Amino acid sequence: MGPYSILIGLSIAVILSYLFDLAARATKVPSVLMLLLTGIALRQAADYFDFAVQVPSVVLQIFGIIGLIMIVLEGAMDLKISRDKAPLIRRSFFAAALMLVVQALAIAALLHAYVGASWQSCLVNAIPLAVVSSAIAIPSVAGLWGEKQEFIVYESTFSDILGIMFFNFALQDDFAQGVSVITFSRDVLAIVVVAVLSTLALAFLLDRIRLHIKFFLIFAFLILMYSAAKKLHLSSLLLVLVFGLAVNNAELFLRGPLKRWFRPERLASELHQLKSITAESAFLIRTFFFLLFGYSITLASLLSVSLLLQGVLIVAVLVAIRYVYLRFVARTELIPELFIAPKGLITVLLFYSIPPEHLIGEISENILFVVILLTGVLMMIGLLLTREEPEIGEY
Repeated sequence: MGPYSILIGLSIAVILSYLFDLAARATKVPSVLMLLLTGIALRQAADYFDFAVQVPSVVLQIFGIIGLIMIVLEGAMDLKISRDKAPLIRRSFFAAALMLVVQALAIAALLHAYVGASWQSCLVNAIPLAVVSSAIAIPSVAGLWGEKQEFIVYESTFSDILGIMFFNFALQDDFAQGVSVITFSRDVLAIVVVAVLSTLALAFLLDRIRLHIKFFLIFAFLILMYSAAKKLHLSSLLLVLVFGLAVNNAELFLRGPLKRWFRPERLASELHQLKSITAESAFLIRTFFFLLFGYSITLASLLSVSLLLQGVLIVAVLVAIRYVYLRFVARTELIPELFIAPKGLITVLLFYSIPPEHLIGEISENILFVVILLTGVLMMIGLLLTREEPEIGEY
């Protein structure tokens, strides 16, 4: 395949993704589902014409990692922190934490009873299926408004971060022993310190660099620090969240002596362009990730009754636990919060991070796809049931 053919294919993929976004606003069908199904269709066509191209899993992981960083950064830069939002932030944090733990334990119990693997292996495989994907949730709730949108953005972002922390905790050799709590607490403290220092460094660069080429330099430093922290088994997504929140709320964090070094008013002037470039980059990376993930799935492997039943059972457990929490613990509205808990990019990334000794044959890319597809359909139902935001001047 020549270079121009490849460029034509990439261009068509971006155009299709844009059209899918437009269609998603009109139909409430998540654009991610359209991208996944398009990827599967491309794989079927390639197999039919005997033109299959193997996509290395490392390529999928790279797109996924960069996409996750950009999407969480985009979501964080849309959030304003104020005293009156503190209850909402606390509520979304506890919702993400409690449902993540309970859902992961419930799925781990199912796996343990079904395949008889060790509890640690079952928990490691269950956590990716319990994490809410901010990569899908944040773009999909752009049409919502007020606390509904903010709750889902905060909850999905917290779920990503806490999911990675929980996943790293479960991978510890001594995770069932008391010393693991000390090790985990040490890692959390370390990532908080690194997040604060890296945010100060990135904000300083954003404020002082006067060249036209600077935003992708900021992204490069952010990805560098994220990857380095990840190599140390730290919850590096917290770096991205803290940086995005700090830049969008500079006047709140940069007070006293810090004002002389960072000048919040200049950071505010750069914010609009940074948001625009981040959104464009997130859109591009998300397009290729979900197309490639769909392409990596063979349709024949999905046509299995047992596979579909396993996926339905897992999703039923997830929804049941979410219903109990929202209805009886949080005592909040169920529409659309009950349905908007999609699995996606973070689920795939965590699955690919499972060490070989903890892999369970029953949990594969095919199960992940079924769960992602079913939770995507549920999210579509939730969005369809949600009342539209009233137009200005409408009574």
